[in-house]
Amino acid sequence: MSWEFTLAVVAIVATAIVGLPIGHAMLGASILYLLLEQQDMSIAAEQVLRGLYGSYVLLAIPLFIFAADLMNIGSLSDRLLDFCRALVGRFRGGLGHVNVVSSLIFSGMSGSAIADAVGIGKIIIQLMTKDGKYPPAYAGAITAAAAIIGPIIPPSIPMVLYALVSDTSIGYLFLGGVGPGLILALLLMVMNAIQARRHDFPVEVPVPVREMPRITLRAVPALLMPVILLVGIYGGITTPTEAAALAALYAFLISTFLYRSVSLRAAYETVCQSARSTASVGILIAGALAFNYVVTVEQIPNEIRGALGDMQLDRVTFLLLVNVLLLVLGCLLEANAILLVIVPILLPTAVSLGVDPVHFGVVVVVNTMIGLATPPYGLLLFVVSGITKSPIGQTIRHLVPFLIIMIVGLAIITFVPGTVLWLPRLYGYGG
Repeated sequence: MSWEFTLAVVAIVATAIVGLPIGHAMLGASILYLLLEQQDMSIAAEQVLRGLYGSYVLLAIPLFIFAADLMNIGSLSDRLLDFCRALVGRFRGGLGHVNVVSSLIFSGMSGSAIADAVGIGKIIIQLMTKDGKYPPAYAGAITAAAAIIGPIIPPSIPMVLYALVSDTSIGYLFLGGVGPGLILALLLMVMNAIQARRHDFPVEVPVPVREMPRITLRAVPALLMPVILLVGIYGGITTPTEAAALAALYAFLISTFLYRSVSLRAAYETVCQSARSTASVGILIAGALAFNYVVTVEQIPNEIRGALGDMQLDRVTFLLLVNVLLLVLGCLLEANAILLVIVPILLPTAVSLGVDPVHFGVVVVVNTMIGLATPPYGLLLFVVSGITKSPIGQTIRHLVPFLIIMIVGLAIITFVPGTVLWLPRLYGYGG
């Protein structure tokens, strides 16, 4: 690495430590590098504009964010929760199972772990802690673990970002996330059942079977949203971006006119909130685009590929090292920053070793999502601790068994590619 690049990396770390958003830090470091290299500093602006306005797929991000925000303010979340409660709430630790299943279903609409945690997760935490049924820290821990499923099951904002930097099909990435999402949900429910017996959590009063048709009917409009998305994309009717627009429109129409649970003022505030969230992601993408130019100029991917080639790593060892690296980085960096900066460096080596890019993308996304709930800086930890008002240390203590079982799931997904690729291949993927 040149001293100019080293100084740029130091600038990113130093400014991030003092609290500057990582997107701003990468933009500033990129401009610093260009200045030291005596290159035209307008190159940074050119890279940002070309990347942001030349990628049609990026339009899916604000649309998925808007759809998720609409789901959170309407009564869709309540109806979905009633449906999940009737489905799995009758078992010991039933509300924990409801937490996982509701996140699994809601993830088919939002594509965001944070949206799951602050939306339907907040409601289920209130149910779990009511009358002291569950410790607040446990409710927060399983909510954080379940929210991880959100960006793995389609639609997925992180997968859109991976597609941006890897030029991989979003449709096949979405399909590839279905199997891993179901595996993680099953493992979380198994761990919840173990914890429920260990701590003697209560058994909920079962919903009478005769009530199931009514509860299901109330939830059908919400349950149709992921169906519309998947049929639109894989039926060849819409592109993923058009499907995102359709999802946002559908969420708005059923929340406003069918359920009549969203006022015009609430809709306006939701648009503003979605715009702020989109701007935050946009700044991060802009910084990554500029810094990726610097990384390319320095030929960092080729250097790393050469270094790993000299080590004569096989595919399994490489994937193991990638998992360890991403899990460590996930404790310290934002998930989107890892996807936009680290993945372009690792992907050429992965492809050269015969790792399928769709499989690699899903593995990376699962890694970064686990990082959202991993101490010390996992964002989901702070979100759920803020909701439960319990010390973050207690939340971490209850979260550890779920983290362990999720890492077991990650190992299965990593070393058994068929768990990811069976569904894409069913729809014609040649990888």
